[in-house]
Amino acid sequence: MNILVIGGAGYIGSHCVRQLIAAGHRPVVLDNLVYGHKGALKEGIPFYLGDLADKKIVGEILDKEKIDIVMHFAAFINVGESVTNPIKYYYNNLSGVISLIDTMIAHGVKKFVFSSTCATYGVPQKLPLTEDHQQLPINPYGQTKLDVENFLKACGRAYGLSSVALRYFNASGAAEDGSIGEDHTPESHLIPLTIFAATGKRPAIKVFGKDYDTPDGTCLRDYVHVDDLSRAHIAAFDKLNTPGVFNAYNLGTGTPNSVMEIIKGVEEVTGLKVPVEFGPRREGDPAALYAKNDKAVNELGWKIKYTDVRGIIETAWKWHKSHPEGYGDKK
Repeated sequence: MNILVIGGAGYIGSHCVRQLIAAGHRPVVLDNLVYGHKGALKEGIPFYLGDLADKKIVGEILDKEKIDIVMHFAAFINVGESVTNPIKYYYNNLSGVISLIDTMIAHGVKKFVFSSTCATYGVPQKLPLTEDHQQLPINPYGQTKLDVENFLKACGRAYGLSSVALRYFNASGAAEDGSIGEDHTPESHLIPLTIFAATGKRPAIKVFGKDYDTPDGTCLRDYVHVDDLSRAHIAAFDKLNTPGVFNAYNLGTGTPNSVMEIIKGVEEVTGLKVPVEFGPRREGDPAALYAKNDKAVNELGWKIKYTDVRGIIETAWKWHKSHPEGYGDKK
């Protein structure tokens, strides 16, 4: 099938492009390269420079490339920034998607895979988190993702749009061959930040809170490999065959790791010492967040390859060791 991957030059999008090719599909990429990297894409992949809210270019791509399914990876993801600059997040993460879906419907493309987030749940009332847990986001990032989910449901009822929302936990790791990986500016994810501390690119890794009700006092999170995430998107295609349907799935391993476990794992994998600086808890940080993934496993046939966080760290280290400056295009 012909798959339009919006944000396909970004971290998760570029890994998904590779998994699509491996599965026999034909990806077409639209990316504005604000955060994406052209170097993350192999030569020969159809690429369009543009924004998801540009109805003209999106419409032209849908028609010219005979698109069957649209996948969305073009959200802004920095939780802290969403609090200080919510207008930026509502414009792109919500208004941009409204424009995109409007264009899709106008051009007769009614299958959509959406990158959602566990941030739609807010503070967990029970663990592990299941898809029917109440959704009460505590920041604009999570709220915009929930708003899109509700919008997709409404479009299903009104226009026959079929959609799947995949609620990510902590996307991590890099391609097995080390050729593509995580390169955010600024970086906000724990594993690359810890690697930066190990290699001297930053003075230390800051740990926010060491007095949580967890085994070692630091927060527990669910780290899922980016290639496992990508394969789940492709597995979800079969759920789009019924007009108007909406489905949501948690994408996590179901096994949480603490901040200190990640730091120890980076030390073991790299053989380097990680300087650690402890600070106070961050407001809004739950002690633990991890998924119950039975629905994705059972309904999508999703198979998780990376069940041990050490394997995830090994792929991240392979990428960062061979690409110490990332893609080198944002300097």
